[in-house]
Amino acid sequence: MQLKRVVITGLGAITPVGNTAPDTWQALVAGKNGIAPITSFDASLFKTQFAGEVKGFDPTTIIDRKEVRRLDRYAQFSLCVADEALRDSGLELEQEDRSRVGVIWGSGMGGLQTTEQEIIDYAKGDGVPHFNPFMIPKAIPSIAAGMISIRFGLGGPSYSVSTACSSSSHAVGSAFDQIRLGHADVLLTGGADADVTYTGIGGFNSMHALSTRNDSPETASRPFSKSRDGFVLGEGAACLILEEYEHAKARGAKIYAEMIGVGMTSDAYHMTAPDPDGKGAERVMRLAIQDAGLQPDQVDFINTHGTSTPLGDVAEVQAIQRVFGEHVYDMNLDSTKSMTGHLIGATGAVEAMTCIMALKDGVIPPTINHDPEDADEQIDYRINFTFGKAQKRNIRYALSNTFGFGGHNACLVFKKWEE
Repeated sequence: MQLKRVVITGLGAITPVGNTAPDTWQALVAGKNGIAPITSFDASLFKTQFAGEVKGFDPTTIIDRKEVRRLDRYAQFSLCVADEALRDSGLELEQEDRSRVGVIWGSGMGGLQTTEQEIIDYAKGDGVPHFNPFMIPKAIPSIAAGMISIRFGLGGPSYSVSTACSSSSHAVGSAFDQIRLGHADVLLTGGADADVTYTGIGGFNSMHALSTRNDSPETASRPFSKSRDGFVLGEGAACLILEEYEHAKARGAKIYAEMIGVGMTSDAYHMTAPDPDGKGAERVMRLAIQDAGLQPDQVDFINTHGTSTPLGDVAEVQAIQRVFGEHVYDMNLDSTKSMTGHLIGATGAVEAMTCIMALKDGVIPPTINHDPEDADEQIDYRINFTFGKAQKRNIRYALSNTFGFGGHNACLVFKKWEE
């Protein structure tokens, strides 16, 4: 069958560096750091006392106050970015066949804040099990997709994807497939997580996964540097409007970029550690490039998973070198997690948006916090990691890598928009 073309016509974002997609993009290009001491709870007894928190977020600008109380923070983020992306797209839903408009959403943890608070309240109580009647719908990872569908009356495909740190990349990839197979005209896709909580920080601390650089939180996320000591937990959300090209063309939509490929693999190796040889990462990039109908030497830019962990950064770079060979020295790589921290289930959508905007504007955001004297002998610094400041470049094809606990790998391929 003839696969349909898929384009991106709307964007929305809430991140530690900006509460809209344009603000987030401008902050990333400027190399703005969004990581600071935790303000949402007293973290003084934790090994890690900092995170990438969303700042100044007011859900009541979009959501009724009564409904806000019935939604976990991650779902509040989700509704707000979906609203922004729809407005940005110019879609007039009342003129659409809403049975062909849907939502595919990612979340690694779902309503962690809700689950945590309900258990704390129960433990402090009189032993009688008093639970909020909205506890379960607030906590489940699928409720964000459901609430977006309900709010906008969308009767097309609606479901949630949960693959840890690659959740929203898998969601975007699934939405891409639904549209190119002709099962939908428009899909709101992306993801959200809000895990900067006692449980989130404490749980990742117990795994020794987080940086403990409390004396300098703003430099704690330092991908591809020898002194990296773990990732920085963040929170946020992003939404992409994926649309079938002819549908977008017929309504005169502005188009940011075209999505042309996706790859999905599993490391099948370990619960939390990546395959040290990066075999799953290598295969997922090869599959995505093949799906896009490209050769490796056509790719100009990769937004890496780049979490700033001792094992992950090396495995990913070595996998990239095997896939691209000598061409790797003609490409740009970056890690925007150096500025936002790791947004878990939201990270893939935010970084997909980064690739889309890089294609549109011809500029690649930097990887911050690298000192040339902090070099890792396992990493080849002839590669252009876009250290320090943004670089202008005419980009035709970009990849976004995300890898999650459990060995879940996803790679998305985007193309500069050309009629």
